[in-house]
Amino acid sequence: MPKWTLALGAVALAGAVLLAQPAYAGSHGHGDDHGNDHGHEDQGETYADNEHADNPAVQAYREANDRMHEGMMGDFTGDADVDFARGMIPHHQGAIDMANIVLEHGEDEAIRDLAREIIDAQEEEIAFLRDWLDERGHDVD
Repeated sequence: MPKWTLALGAVALAGAVLLAQPAYAGSHGHGDDHGNDHGHEDQGETYADNEHADNPAVQAYREANDRMHEGMMGDFTGDADVDFARGMIPHHQGAIDMANIVLEHGEDEAIRDLAREIIDAQEEEIAFLRDWLDERGHDVD
């Protein structure tokens, strides 16, 4: 399967999860306050208001999304290439985490197959990005 197909699948899977969380979508907290908390202080309330808050898969997706977004909010260097590589590592890890969640909780075999392909592709791309950063003397994390 071509890599662009896998990437498109990852985007579709991520979009499906975000669409399933309409209460979360508008509460990123990215107003004027760009401190270290990244606006996550009221996500707990938003999450609790969701009718599916007790669903184990929903809880796992929320935790994965929080980790991914936190990882993507690192210090920016001003070098677009380095910032892209650093941001994509947690983004790809988020896709892996989401794929693992659907493997644990999902039932549709086509989605499960896509999740396995996403894991393989994203792990390969994370390795490339880590190597690229390391070769140029940049911290990976």
